[in-house]
Amino acid sequence: MKRIQIEQDWPESWKASYPYDLEEIYGEPSNLGYANAYKNRKNIALKLIEEVLSPGAHILDIAGAQGNFSLALAEKGYKVTWNDLRADLVEYVRMKQESGIINFAPGNAFDLKFPELFDAVLITEVIEHVAHPDQFLEKVASLVKPGGYIVMTTPNGAYFRNSLPKFSDCPDSSIFESVQFKPNSDGHIFLLHSEEIYSFADASGLSVEKLSLFTNPLTSGHMKLGFALKLFPKGFVEMVEQATQRLPSAIAKHLLIHIAARFRKPPAAEHGIEPCLESARPI
Repeated sequence: MKRIQIEQDWPESWKASYPYDLEEIYGEPSNLGYANAYKNRKNIALKLIEEVLSPGAHILDIAGAQGNFSLALAEKGYKVTWNDLRADLVEYVRMKQESGIINFAPGNAFDLKFPELFDAVLITEVIEHVAHPDQFLEKVASLVKPGGYIVMTTPNGAYFRNSLPKFSDCPDSSIFESVQFKPNSDGHIFLLHSEEIYSFADASGLSVEKLSLFTNPLTSGHMKLGFALKLFPKGFVEMVEQATQRLPSAIAKHLLIHIAARFRKPPAAEHGIEPCLESARPI
């Protein structure tokens, strides 16, 4: 992945994206907790794909933002299609591309249509930004081949510091449609609980192959622990993180901040005839 330098004549969306790249990929974090949490999320999401799909598989990265997951997968040999609402980020991602195959299909995820289905769809930190997360997962499932996968990361709704509602506690989520799709944590609408994820999967015809919790308050610098990240050796912080990931689920579900899940769509023999989809026009 190429290192780029900010320019004064960049569009505002590029200037807003660049500080995240400093935190996430260029090794210049101003917030060690954020950088740690991002690293965890990226490593876990990529591993969930690599465990089941070999390079050459076709991956759709929905709401891919500045493209760091897309670029990492492309460099590993996957054929990637990047998507985001912000079409003006396409050239920003292209500037960082060093190798691999990436197609670009900006637009609203609910409107996406492609001539072929994908081996996997990646949805990292996006489902909590939509007013209808159940419908969103159904839409994503429609873009996956029978026998294919969806890899998702999202904040854990059962984390003890979460103050946002469960989706299942909201009688009419359409009231949030006017504020959906906003970026960053300010745009979170619902934070999902593990049991809701299983329920959404059932409704979408998916099975949950793997679900794990990760990132503790020390790793992320929550609860004013950011100062401790500057004092403790990196190896110690990583050791604590690994230990907390092995906690009993009854404890982990309240202590750990993020959820990662890998869904599988039933193979064709179980699923029926593959649908015919209309063609998209990737850039």
